[in-house]
Amino acid sequence: MSKALSNLGLAMRAGKVVTGEESVLKAVRSAEAKLVLLAGDASDNTQKKFRDKCGSYNIPLVVEFSRDSLGASIGKDGRVVLAVTDKGFAEMISKQLGDNVGGGIID
Repeated sequence: MSKALSNLGLAMRAGKVVTGEESVLKAVRSAEAKLVLLAGDASDNTQKKFRDKCGSYNIPLVVEFSRDSLGASIGKDGRVVLAVTDKGFAEMISKQLGDNVGGGIID
C-alpha cells in the first residue's frame, strides 16, 4: 500500500476524512474539504461531477486508486470518493502523490 493511502488511514482515525458523495459535495461547497480523492474506477458521470465541483471551488482533486483500495485504506468497504478536511494531512498526501494532484492546496 502506498504511503499516501497509509496517511489517508491515519487521517480517517483522526476524524479528518469525509466519505460518501453527498457528504463530500457538502464539504467541497463549504470549503471544508482540502483535498478530494476520487476512485479511478468511478463512473464517468461521477468523475465529471467532482471534476467540475472541485474545479469551481478550487479544491485539489486526485483521481487515482481503485474504490477498493480507497475503502481499504480507511477500513471500510469500497469508497468512490473521499475528502480530507485537514490542511496538514491534505498537504502531506498531495506531496506523496506528486504530480497527480489537480488544483492547489488552499488556506
